[in-house]
Amino acid sequence: MSDTILPQSPSRRRFVSVAAAAVAAGSLSQLAFAETNQAIIEVAQPSGGGDKTAIRPLRVHVPESQLIDLRRRIKATRWPDRETVMDDSQGVPLAMIQEFARHWATDYDWRRCEAKLNSLPNFVTEIDGLDIHFIHVRSKHENAMPLIVTHGWPGSVIEMLKIIDPLTNPTAYGASASDPFHLVIPSLPGYGFSGKPTTTGWGPERTARAWVVLMKRLGYEKFAAQGGDLGGVVANVMGKQAPPELLGIHVNFPATVPPAIAKALAAGDPPPSGLSDDEKDAYEQLGSAARKRRAYALEMGTRPQTLYGLADSPVALASWLLDHGDGYVQPAAALTSAVFGRPINGESAGDLTRNDLLDDITLYWLTNTGISAARFYWESHFNFLAAADVSVPAAVSVFPRENYQAPRSWTERAYHNLVYYNRLDKGGHFAAWEQPQLFAEEVRAGLRPLRT
Repeated sequence: MSDTILPQSPSRRRFVSVAAAAVAAGSLSQLAFAETNQAIIEVAQPSGGGDKTAIRPLRVHVPESQLIDLRRRIKATRWPDRETVMDDSQGVPLAMIQEFARHWATDYDWRRCEAKLNSLPNFVTEIDGLDIHFIHVRSKHENAMPLIVTHGWPGSVIEMLKIIDPLTNPTAYGASASDPFHLVIPSLPGYGFSGKPTTTGWGPERTARAWVVLMKRLGYEKFAAQGGDLGGVVANVMGKQAPPELLGIHVNFPATVPPAIAKALAAGDPPPSGLSDDEKDAYEQLGSAARKRRAYALEMGTRPQTLYGLADSPVALASWLLDHGDGYVQPAAALTSAVFGRPINGESAGDLTRNDLLDDITLYWLTNTGISAARFYWESHFNFLAAADVSVPAAVSVFPRENYQAPRSWTERAYHNLVYYNRLDKGGHFAAWEQPQLFAEEVRAGLRPLRT
């Protein structure tokens, strides 16, 4: 395990003094679960109601009664009729979700995930009035580059756990000692153990600014940012905002679609003339996604509060998080293959397992963040894939089973200082989950130019 000592800085000294005072005073605050008023995490608080911007250690402990209630609710699910088709064209098939629920209620062990989380250094700090949770793992290598990695939806910090050691401890994975990272992995506002915004305004732009505050508070004067899915959106916004502390970004969910292409897609037009083969392929992929795979995003982007079932039914939450409108093809094929434990339609789950999915879904359930997470879409007011217009150094990795394979031509126009571009031969939308070693290699290679 990599060295997890925080950098020596005023924030570090404040953290040590606050934590010591909290322990001495026995002062622990608790995040209450809305319906039962039972705590699921413990956070050291400054004595006497002191500075909430201090870096405060967090520990996860879910009362057994919460897990008993979860299993009871799963077993009490009122099931609908079976779908009237033989495929998944009407949504998550009944047999699939019933078997998933059976495993969740009888065989799944949350304590294993809880122990893994508690083996890592978890913290909370208040930024702009909101508690932000993050994992902070420092490399043993002194030349490590500080890197903030942001998860997406329907993910959480859970989807990033397998990349922590490869990126902080590269020599243990056959990589160079010149390529290490100090990792900061925050939970997006409204996700996991971060606070749930009670007012509007916590979208990608405010989050991007908060990440800069977080990294500076940890003592990092220069750092890079990485992300996929919504994490890629935040990283792109950070790149566009271009704070002086930002060395550059790496994204595996690039925003490259030119305005003329976006306009043609919105109109449902055939591919414009003059496109290269790669550009035609991307146009068809984007068109298919717009026609078949965006219902969940439209609902969350317009009416997230209507999704009350995500707070009331574990099975409703699980089916919503699993389904991207294309369960047996990409990008959700890896999730479906993980549920079944075997490739579906030839689509491999890679290193992603059914228990990985349940760790993530159970975290959503225990924190009651199905709707607060969905609101991040409501707070986002731009096309996630529209050309990013980023001038800071940028690295782009294109995984073959992503929503679309961004052509190099579009990528070079969207990222004006493109320092790395690579098309992979395996992996998909959930690259850090599906192919953690390959993903780590891409992050190392993509951000290597920034080290000089």
